[in-house]
Amino acid sequence: HVRIDTGVRAGDEISVHYDPMIAKLIVWDEDRPRALRRLQQALADCTIVGTATNTAFLARIAAHPAFAAGGVDTHFIDSHRDALLPLPQPASDRVLAVATLHELLQAQRQAEQWARNSADPWSPWQATSGFRLNSASWHIVQFRDGKHEVTVTAHFRPDGFELELPDGRLPARGRLEADGELRVVLGDMHLDAYAYRHGHHLTVALDGETHTLSVLDPAAVALDDTHQGGLLAPMPGLVRAVLVEPGQAVKKGDPLLVLEAMKMEYTIRASTDGIVEKIAYGPGDQVAEGVELLVVQAAAA
Repeated sequence: HVRIDTGVRAGDEISVHYDPMIAKLIVWDEDRPRALRRLQQALADCTIVGTATNTAFLARIAAHPAFAAGGVDTHFIDSHRDALLPLPQPASDRVLAVATLHELLQAQRQAEQWARNSADPWSPWQATSGFRLNSASWHIVQFRDGKHEVTVTAHFRPDGFELELPDGRLPARGRLEADGELRVVLGDMHLDAYAYRHGHHLTVALDGETHTLSVLDPAAVALDDTHQGGLLAPMPGLVRAVLVEPGQAVKKGDPLLVLEAMKMEYTIRASTDGIVEKIAYGPGDQVAEGVELLVVQAAAA
């Protein structure tokens, strides 16, 4: 909705503030305790990713004892600022476990799809069990959480995985739904979570909170680096200029395209010597993070 400041006269400058609202959440019950429980459950069931929201803040308000007691005034937030607006915390083991399961289960799903489309769907090269002859099987997933890198080692087990997390090992298994919802079992805990992957960013929604990690899985990075020379958008933005054309020979480090994002210009450069094979976008095009901007076919060694 749009809020316009009032009290203006003819000729005055009008200040217009855009206050985007996704939705209002209204609950009702016979008394305040029941209504609060209904509100807390509704907030816990609300999952929004891809944009910043205040759902976690609202959930902390609804769960605060002073709010439950009706002690609310215009100084409520200032009086309980530490509880309502805590400093950002590193991803918990549960968040890391959900993120790791998402990556492993997504890889399994893709491998199964490739197997179904393959001329030899029973080939052992299509297997995702992690089997290794005369050796234990594991997979390493790396994340960047803020400025810190976190490594989770997943050991393959007959009924799932055993995850090496920062605070110890934990048996884990799960089921990934088509919409990103995860049914997870961590030890003796049953969790419902949601994960959304956009480029290298993975957002996990769990217990009414969201946490965004960057996936640094070496296998995924290797796949990106060998994706037919494809160069990807590092973030959403606007293509300002394309500096090459199809068929043009380029050297490693040559500027290829200028992308404007976050009020700054980023130059996409060739990662290898080669020939420009494809240009997917032109000046003025809006692009999402992770999309392939252009392809440079590497020169023969």
